[in-house]
Amino acid sequence: MKKTKKIEVAPSILSADFRYLERDVKALQDAGADRIHCDVMDGHFVPNLTFGPFVIEAVRKCVSIPLDVHLMMFNPEKYIQQFCDAGSDIIMVHAEACNDLPGVLDSIKKCGVKAGVAVNPDKPIDLFLPYLDKVDQVLIMSVYAGFCGQKFIADTMEKARRISDAIAGKYEHIDIEADGGVNRETAKTCIENGINVLVSGSYIFGSSDYKERIAALRM
Repeated sequence: MKKTKKIEVAPSILSADFRYLERDVKALQDAGADRIHCDVMDGHFVPNLTFGPFVIEAVRKCVSIPLDVHLMMFNPEKYIQQFCDAGSDIIMVHAEACNDLPGVLDSIKKCGVKAGVAVNPDKPIDLFLPYLDKVDQVLIMSVYAGFCGQKFIADTMEKARRISDAIAGKYEHIDIEADGGVNRETAKTCIENGINVLVSGSYIFGSSDYKERIAALRM
């Protein structure tokens, strides 16, 4: 029988107003967020460019909850140490962006940071399934990496089910996270398919009542 994990909510600061980032991340923590999700984009693996380790370091000084750092970038191995030193608690890389995925995962773990892996909706989870023994978290991209406000892709839940089955009884410490188009309705679909960490940006930041939105995702 599979163990039932706590449903965690990780608001994505990509949807925050960066003029008031300190205020917003503190408000998210006070509202019950379990983690802060940080989307790092390099302008190459994805078209957009966001922020680097300095922002992670700044957010780390504002909150005590874990920082869930999603690296949407090629050659992440060049920057792992910087993101670890900045205060990341979990670092996730894209399997399709790594030349040596097991080596990258090992380098994250050597820093004392949890290692995660993701793939875009059109990439197979077979890219990382052989390395589950090195993974603490799997990120199901329910939209394509790189843009806010996309519609939830329901077909990606098949990947969540496969991963849930793969970790059952052997790697049950592994969290399964969904990122993209997560709101009150799609969160239910995610949870039904074995996901226990919900990343949400525009849904949470689209309301002045962060506490209500975070609670709604867990229902």
